[in-house]
Amino acid sequence: MTRKERGAEAVRLLKEKYPDAKCSLEYKHPHELLIATRLSAQCTDKRVNIVTKTLFERFRSIDDFADAEISEIEEIIKPCGLYKTKAKSIKEMCIQLREEYNYTLPDTIEELTKLSGVGRKTANLIVGDIYNKPAIVTDTHCIRICGRLGLTKNTEPEKVEDDLRKVIEPSEGNNFCHRLVLFGRDTCKARGERCEICELSGICKHFNSTKK
Repeated sequence: MTRKERGAEAVRLLKEKYPDAKCSLEYKHPHELLIATRLSAQCTDKRVNIVTKTLFERFRSIDDFADAEISEIEEIIKPCGLYKTKAKSIKEMCIQLREEYNYTLPDTIEELTKLSGVGRKTANLIVGDIYNKPAIVTDTHCIRICGRLGLTKNTEPEKVEDDLRKVIEPSEGNNFCHRLVLFGRDTCKARGERCEICELSGICKHFNSTKK
């Protein structure tokens, strides 16, 4: 089986397991997804969703964030960790959206990564979820599972992204990555992977090389 064939089969199997895949971060407006994703760095989506309920009630618009006192943002987002760095970049990115992008999130990875605190992972999520363009979100679940499956030998996010773009159909990439998050939480965990019940074991290099 080639890597492209393995990738297509992984897409098919995960689509069967999770037909309604979507981002687990909760938001109503595009800039809220951008902010929530920034908060999710080294923090669980579950905790981010708890924090953003308060955050998005207090700051309802890009202007609200741009004009906010950083200390007030810090106080609310403190449970997400790295709160000083995150608060600074949230205020700065909202100033950029107001002054440079007329309150509209850019629709390309190149422009999104010019925003304060935004890397390729966040940019891909915005491009995929907000603009429905081809995207590969290389979070820790994606990197770990795709390495085990044999879809990549790399662990650096950008290199993994490049590898997956070669083997995953562009139209499937964004939802495939959302499904990997769900799959990584309940089956292919960082520790204690559950290979005995895994629907992907038949195409998994890790399973076939170490478990049989």
